Amino acid sequence: MAKTTQPSSRDREPLLPSSASPPPYLDPHPADSYAVLLVPVRLRRRLRRGCGCRCHCLAPLLSSLALLALAGFLLWPADPDIRIARLRLAHVSVAARPAVAVTISTLLKVRVRNPDLFALDYTRLDVSIGYRGAPLGRVTSGGGRVRARAVSYIDADLHLDGIRVVEDAIYLLEDLSRGSVPFDTVAEVEGHLHFFFLSIPVKGTISCVVHVNPHNQTIVHQDCYPE
Repeated sequence: MAKTTQPSSRDREPLLPSSASPPPYLDPHPADSYAVLLVPVRLRRRLRRGCGCRCHCLAPLLSSLALLALAGFLLWPADPDIRIARLRLAHVSVAARPAVAVTISTLLKVRVRNPDLFALDYTRLDVSIGYRGAPLGRVTSGGGRVRARAVSYIDADLHLDGIRVVEDAIYLLEDLSRGSVPFDTVAEVEGHLHFFFLSIPVKGTISCVVHVNPHNQTIVHQDCYPE
């Protein structure tokens, strides 16, 4: 009868591994694995912080540029605004003999508005009158001052006595027969704005076409436009 032999305790495989050799699915250094996983997260945070710093740096720069543009818009000098506040016809007559000549007398009140933040010192006010582009005469008044953001009125009286009209005499006689003679009126103001230590020249001009009835000494129609 054969004798069966049982394996000894030395030949048996252990059910549990010994503490000296841990199994491969257990990581003996868990801290190292977590450190490797956190590397891309830290890089993303650094990139986000860098983008935020750029935005914070650009915001004050854009605000400064906007403030400079607004200050330049408000402080940059502009030409005065000229309007004909009143135009009164005192006398007008057209003589056909011995030569075609015009006698006219008008009273004007010019409105000057200073839109700037500094006072305007105007040196003169010129008012000229013409017929169909041909100048007949002009008058110049004295200077003055218009305060910042203020309005001033200047009086100008224009008197022309017996001004001969040679080139357009035929047209003038035709307008006289119709009872409406168009006269060109130009009012111009020149002055200086004292911008800190600078003196900047400015000029405002307005042109008007005034249709006058010489028979009853009245203004039929007038059109004014700034230049």
